[in-house]
Amino acid sequence: MAEDNQYYVVRSKAVPEVLLKVVEAKRLLDSKRAFSVQEATERVGISRSSFYKYKDDIFPFHDNAKGRTITFVLQMDDVPGLLSTVLKTIAEYNGNILTIHQTVPLNGLASLTLSIDVLETTGDTSSMLETIERLEGIHYLKILGRE
Repeated sequence: MAEDNQYYVVRSKAVPEVLLKVVEAKRLLDSKRAFSVQEATERVGISRSSFYKYKDDIFPFHDNAKGRTITFVLQMDDVPGLLSTVLKTIAEYNGNILTIHQTVPLNGLASLTLSIDVLETTGDTSSMLETIERLEGIHYLKILGRE
């Protein structure tokens, strides 16, 4: 059977708890707060077999994003300064905007598509996207792709 190499970006609330615990166990090991797989799995409350089963299949989004391009779309209110705030947020995380396209606002809403180059100096992309999504006037944010 060929290995499935398709990737998906999902919100943490859609991920089974065991997979989130695998990520946490990996963080404990990487940060040296746990010195063995046994210790890490006991601390997060999963079996070692679960850890080994999933450890190569799940990772935090930002851990694998450096040197990549993220393209996302968001729907936002057509209010003065909101686009500027979105761009300022990206700048604060040291994201490099490659492309930007805003539709003509209809019924007070505009769609914005952005491609961002994630550099070594770019902060946590997950936090950046969450910060943008929480801005007043942003209705939704959806990641379209990652290269």
